[in-house]
Amino acid sequence: MSTLEPPETRYTRSGELNIAYQVMGDGPIDLIFVPGMITHVEFLHEIPGYTDFLDRLATFARVVIFDKSGQGLSDRYLGMPSFEQRIDDVRAVMDAIGSRRAVLLGCSEGGSISVMFAATFPERVSHLVLFGAFARFSSAPGYPFRPSGEDIVNRVDNLWAAGWGTGVTLRHFLPSHADEPDVARRYAKLERLAFSPGALKMAARYNIEIDVRAILPSVRVPTLVIHRQNDVMSIENGQFLASQIPGAQFLCYADCSDHLIFPGDRPRLCGDIEEFVTGHRELTALDSDRVLVTVLFADIVDSTRRAAEMGDQAWRRVLDEHDQTARHIVMQHRGKLVKTTGDGFLATFDGPGEGNPLRAGIRSRNEALGFACAGGASYRRD
Repeated sequence: MSTLEPPETRYTRSGELNIAYQVMGDGPIDLIFVPGMITHVEFLHEIPGYTDFLDRLATFARVVIFDKSGQGLSDRYLGMPSFEQRIDDVRAVMDAIGSRRAVLLGCSEGGSISVMFAATFPERVSHLVLFGAFARFSSAPGYPFRPSGEDIVNRVDNLWAAGWGTGVTLRHFLPSHADEPDVARRYAKLERLAFSPGALKMAARYNIEIDVRAILPSVRVPTLVIHRQNDVMSIENGQFLASQIPGAQFLCYADCSDHLIFPGDRPRLCGDIEEFVTGHRELTALDSDRVLVTVLFADIVDSTRRAAEMGDQAWRRVLDEHDQTARHIVMQHRGKLVKTTGDGFLATFDGPGEGNPLRAGIRSRNEALGFACAGGASYRRD
């Protein structure tokens, strides 16, 4: 979660519906982020890595994020908004910010929407970037790639809907954070804010109808297809897109298996997008390999003696409070909790000053928990 003031949420009209959007950065290029199913323009900033990802894109572009019709903060609909309605959402957001031409970054379902928009309005799209995307969301002859739409509907009906709002899709879409309790709680809330269980079922059924295979050869804008090797949306989906769009480039990432775009190797991912769009990248490969971070270690003072004096149950409560406090404050200051050590923890931060507020926060609890902290700037390899 960013400690900076989040961008302001605004609304624009797409037909009869109001579409929520945010703008980050003021670069000379407009980049429209077209999301997949799990979206909420305000609460996504609470998930680690999301704001950092957008901030990096905003170093070279004016980045626009929005909730599609029927999702997040945008208007709900009687039924589910059609595919055509969701395509019009992109046009409405571009018109609202006065953008005549933009880069479309489409993720998952948003990739199919972006393909259709680029084919229909090529004069308004300078570049097309597709991440974790697909051409069709149900099985068909010649398109057997997993997961099939039928599998998704069965999963939604028999598992996801019953547990919706508890983080039931975390291990499918954000597995790199699946074992972090604080992230899991936030993600569970994100599910609740994105859809109700009934709306989720309806969205899954509407997505089965997505099929842009016939449109792909008519795309005439520069296209970059990025896919993770172990994405729940199998890599064959991305390979198919790249093979059918004339001149498309294809990049395969093996760094993580998240379906959501913002975790993993952000410097490389954002650098590849920037280079594709602008012809250059802010960071070289060597720069991306070494980064300056703050390393913070904290542990409970004289833990062996205190454990013996307090007894196992009371000491366990202290350790649980210690871990909960550590996770909360590390996330509050955009840190990464590397590991806990029983009576301590190790965390890193993306700059030499990011850990200072956390050290102060930990020290303020010293009287209650007896924390002792040490930290400093250091180089590490990603």
